[in-house]
Amino acid sequence: MAVPKKKKSKSKRNQRHAVWKGKAAIAAQRALSIGKSVLTGKAQGFVYPIDEAEDSEE
Repeated sequence: MAVPKKKKSKSKRNQRHAVWKGKAAIAAQRALSIGKSVLTGKAQGFVYPIDEAEDSEE
């Protein structure tokens, strides 16, 4: 069974966790921004499907 040869320090562990959580925060911020732009109709660089059936019924 594979085991680490040396113990990793707590600071290295904390650094890895900080990077991982930082990436999650950035992804959540981007998702919220895209959602807001789609709702306001100002989305320029984002492609999303539009149902043609809803438009023709009105």
